[in-house]
Amino acid sequence: MRNYNKYHNRTHSYMALRQAVGWIGILLPFTLMLGVFIIFKGGLIQSSISAFYYTGMGDVFVGSICAVGLFMFFYAGYDKRDNRTGNFAGFFAIALALFPTTEAGPLDTIGIVHLVSASAFFLTLSYFSLFLFTLTSDQPSDEKRTRNIIYVVCGIIMLVCLGAMVLYFIFLEDKLPIHGFIFWGETLALLAFGISWLTKGGSIYPDKLKP
Repeated sequence: MRNYNKYHNRTHSYMALRQAVGWIGILLPFTLMLGVFIIFKGGLIQSSISAFYYTGMGDVFVGSICAVGLFMFFYAGYDKRDNRTGNFAGFFAIALALFPTTEAGPLDTIGIVHLVSASAFFLTLSYFSLFLFTLTSDQPSDEKRTRNIIYVVCGIIMLVCLGAMVLYFIFLEDKLPIHGFIFWGETLALLAFGISWLTKGGSIYPDKLKP
């Protein structure tokens, strides 16, 4: 019984960390918006989430992304592929936090590193949802089948958002500027990321306990 309780407590803590990462992804855009608007009397929406780095909420942005990055580094998956994907996600998260986006004008070298890191980060997160979280046994439960649908939908949303932002940045930003387009694209991608990890953490459609 003692060994079982120890294993159960560790599993519960690990699931709680997954849930915490999911909530960071979901709450980060809205926390930054409200913080700048209420505390610092600034604009409610910036050009992107990364642009909050240059506001009074810059430390919150960097701290949140670093927290996600550190969790990814220490994420212990089911196999080496899981672990390596977590390491990649952690590396890209820390890079996009430490190399800020260009504040204004054409991208400088640091801004390019930030852009590449952010894109690679979302690609890695979508890989988690589409190819790792959906792994299952030969006889998955009904709840697991439902969770797999959620993972696939979240992964696709992240890829669509990333693709839309890249196309906008390359072809439309100068010709047809839309204020907040990148911000809302990143926000939707982070919501999908957060829901995926909340699901993986057992908050959404957990397996029913068998008597």
